[in-house]
Amino acid sequence: PLLKEWQQRPLEAIYPFVWLDAIHYKIKENGKYITKAVYTILGVNLQGKKEILGLYLSENEGANFWLQVLSDLNNRGVEDILIASVDGLKGFPEAINAIFPQTEVQLCIVHQIRNSLRYVASKNQKEFMKDLKQVYQAISKEAAELELDKLEEKWGKKYPIVINSWRNKWDNLSNYFKYSADIRRIIYTTNIIESVHRQFRKLTKTKGAFPNENSLLKLLYMGIQNAQKKWIMPMDTLTTGYIFRR
Repeated sequence: PLLKEWQQRPLEAIYPFVWLDAIHYKIKENGKYITKAVYTILGVNLQGKKEILGLYLSENEGANFWLQVLSDLNNRGVEDILIASVDGLKGFPEAINAIFPQTEVQLCIVHQIRNSLRYVASKNQKEFMKDLKQVYQAISKEAAELELDKLEEKWGKKYPIVINSWRNKWDNLSNYFKYSADIRRIIYTTNIIESVHRQFRKLTKTKGAFPNENSLLKLLYMGIQNAQKKWIMPMDTLTTGYIFRR
């Protein structure tokens, strides 16, 4: 009952920052073990307090399921999210904006870099990374775009897939440039939620696989209750002096 109550509890109307990510587990279903995704939503409220808004289970990590997750947040009282930080899942920004049309979606730069490096020959990775750093650590969006042009000039013929990926996702990759350095650091990666997932892994590492969905969710719920006790200090840099654009 506690888990169900927690899953259905009302939420606040506005969250300045929300991070969304998935972690995978093996769960027994109809006599065999299958891999399922647990979707974690971490929010920061107007007082700068972190909380897990919800945990959701599905067989795969897809934009359609995220649509259901976001609808659930909406039904539980969330009216607006200012910035949502997510990984590079296809269709993710559209799913978010279908429910929260004004939300700015920031794709995780770290995920994007990792994906980019998969296409770069190991002998070129160090030099490529040095050039790429000029893009994502630029002082402004305009400066970053100039660096992206330089990156394309130098590497475009060799790695067109990588350059095209940055170009095609640029609107959602570059949202963080609108904000001050302390906010940029927080929103341009999903590190904050990945640290929650690290805690989940510690909790579940001896288990291997779970007999059913409920046993997994109960364990993660207990882990969240313990983690949230340590989240006493508000993340004040997030909200103090933060000028909302709406």
